[in-house]
Amino acid sequence: MSSHDSGDEPTATVLVYSDDSSIRERVKLALGRRPAADVPRVEYVETATEPACVKHLDSGEIDLAILDGEATPAGGLGVCRAAKNEVYDCPPVLVLIARAQDAWLANWSQADAVVSYPLDPIQLAATSARLLRIRLGHVLESDAAAVPAIESPAT
Repeated sequence: MSSHDSGDEPTATVLVYSDDSSIRERVKLALGRRPAADVPRVEYVETATEPACVKHLDSGEIDLAILDGEATPAGGLGVCRAAKNEVYDCPPVLVLIARAQDAWLANWSQADAVVSYPLDPIQLAATSARLLRIRLGHVLESDAAAVPAIESPAT
């Protein structure tokens, strides 16, 4: 969590990674300035390339990373797996996937949560808020008791 100076309200920094600027914009519009009343306002860091994404994750200044699983050439699932294995104190990662059937890939990537396209603003905001609460230590009973965010689709 960061704050520009001691008089400012604290903020959470959310990294949004996608090679598609319209996806980055949709994520920002869905979350807005504050995904829930009990979490800090968010500041966004946008990246369109894997090296920039990794640089920001390595900085230690990110509170939540939202990665586009469909990004090219480096998809968010692969970036997530590398970050979870290589970044010290990796922030929670939410991966956006095109098909609900790809939840097993999100599991492989060690993502903390997954949201499927088309993006549902309510689901994206609720999932992001839950991950921010956990990261920032504002865990609610409902978050602590929540079932894992990544579930395999029913067969």
